[in-house]
Amino acid sequence: MTFQVKIHQIRAFVEVARQGSIRGASRALQLSQPALTKSIKELEEGISAQLFIRRSKGVALTECGESFYQHANLILEELRAAQEEIQQRQGRLTGQINIGMGASVARTLMPPVINRFHQQHPGVKVRIMEGQLVSMINELRQGELDFTINSYYKGPYDYEFTFEKLFEKNFAIFSRRDHPAQGAQSISALLKYNWTMPTPRGSYYKQLEELFSHRAQIPTVGVVCETFSSCISLVAQSDFLSILPEELGTDPLIAHRLVMIPVVEPLPKAAYYLIQRRDAQQTPLAASLITQFRRQSQQLFQG
Repeated sequence: MTFQVKIHQIRAFVEVARQGSIRGASRALQLSQPALTKSIKELEEGISAQLFIRRSKGVALTECGESFYQHANLILEELRAAQEEIQQRQGRLTGQINIGMGASVARTLMPPVINRFHQQHPGVKVRIMEGQLVSMINELRQGELDFTINSYYKGPYDYEFTFEKLFEKNFAIFSRRDHPAQGAQSISALLKYNWTMPTPRGSYYKQLEELFSHRAQIPTVGVVCETFSSCISLVAQSDFLSILPEELGTDPLIAHRLVMIPVVEPLPKAAYYLIQRRDAQQTPLAASLITQFRRQSQQLFQG
């Protein structure tokens, strides 16, 4: 007879993988350690594969365990979404929506949408993850993020996700106020200064890196920032230059600390997309939130 994986075994496996120990999973699930150990043993025997390596302090996933975790976690997330969809269709407006936002999107597009949505649906929890798309891929794959709004550079993810273009943003070169580079009119006049950029693993900055690679003279990026906020802070408080969204020049929180340096060379625009798993079926409330992001995008960037 074919072994049938049970949902309680999947829950036990996923929680042990997350916690890195039977003890931690036992506390999280409020189950006894012997019960969890039994579930994991039955699962491993049933699928004829070792999922964990037992260590003196906790456990670690085997290669088979890593593969199984991707599917098991997605199953639980899909089950959660299915339950919430039924509840929402029955009029119980509860549940949780998990979204990813590019850093500049989180500063502009996100606040009015989330504020309005929360007022309409106070019983719904919204979790927001901020960062570039590359840092969210696993969460999207596993269903831990329902969708993200981010920049994207064509590559290996085309077949996994759908990409709906929402808007474009202009980027510009920025410095701190009273920087000696102010007044420069070309990138070549700025090459002698220190530069910092967010990681080129991100979509727009990968595109920018390729653009500069075709120039005879390119800025030397001595500091790569893994977060958008650290890049802004470094520019605002030092002599580093960077290329950032043009809108920062009018941002009430930081415009008094940053100055845009207009140059004759055009910089590429950053295109931002609504990104979802191809097989994702959004709950009614998640679909409603997506619609609000679409409308806000049109108002801000196309109106």
